[in-house]
Amino acid sequence: MEQRIATRVQAPRAVERLVTGQATSDGAGVKLTRVLTQNLQRRLDPFLMLDAFGSDKADDYIAGFPSHPHRGFETISYMLEGRMRHRDSAGNEGLIEGGGVQWMTAGRGVIHSELPEQESGRMEGFQLWLNLPAQTKMQAPWYRDIPSEQVPEGELDGVKMRVIAGSSHGVAGAVQREHTEPLYLDLHMAPGARFEQALPDTHNVFVYVYRGELQFDGGVGGGPVVPQQRMAILANTPGSDGLSFTAGAGGARLILVAGKPLHEPIAQHGPFVMNTQAELIQAVRDFQDGVLA
Repeated sequence: MEQRIATRVQAPRAVERLVTGQATSDGAGVKLTRVLTQNLQRRLDPFLMLDAFGSDKADDYIAGFPSHPHRGFETISYMLEGRMRHRDSAGNEGLIEGGGVQWMTAGRGVIHSELPEQESGRMEGFQLWLNLPAQTKMQAPWYRDIPSEQVPEGELDGVKMRVIAGSSHGVAGAVQREHTEPLYLDLHMAPGARFEQALPDTHNVFVYVYRGELQFDGGVGGGPVVPQQRMAILANTPGSDGLSFTAGAGGARLILVAGKPLHEPIAQHGPFVMNTQAELIQAVRDFQDGVLA
């Protein structure tokens, strides 16, 4: 039986703008769409990057992401379809498959690889980068595999909710973080289904639609329609208490991501994200000297 929920959001946020991702490649030539780009890092603090990838062509993904370093942030890989093998310099290894998550805290440094374990078929998913506060940037690396069956789920009226991080409608997610308070939901919505999420007006939030389309509440005359493969950035309107939207006639699938901003300087050089240029220089030097991890 579906669980019905009472209306919780009285003053929904309006959509500030829609973003079209940039087609690019990374790793050894994996084709992807960079949705959250570097020029949006301050606006969507504490999130640093969102890549969406999806292809039935093996040549688009088969080379994968050979060994490369990270320092100063967390990576969250969420696979919709396909199989990817993770190995890192801290001795961790895992296989991410459809519906599964890999959460890695690079901390003071880790070198890892992410390589496909398939030669054909569809590979689709997301990688999100979550910043670490200055006080924990140099913590020990950490890693967790979360198979699909261990991702907490909830059923609302016409909505299947997968809670990767944070909590929603009484369902606690697989991962919690004290400083950034991330909320990461994957929502599968039936045609015409409505979803609401309460949020503090100070949290930054975006929605990326990867199937179908959404009609947002909020704003004069209601909010805009968000089509497939678009990101909606929600306004931080003082006094707003959340967001609400309705799936289009064909239903919708989307990720909803929100977090508490750190309000700290961001200094980035490729796979290193620190607070100062001096820290970046040290990170590069440590990698070159073989003492990053």
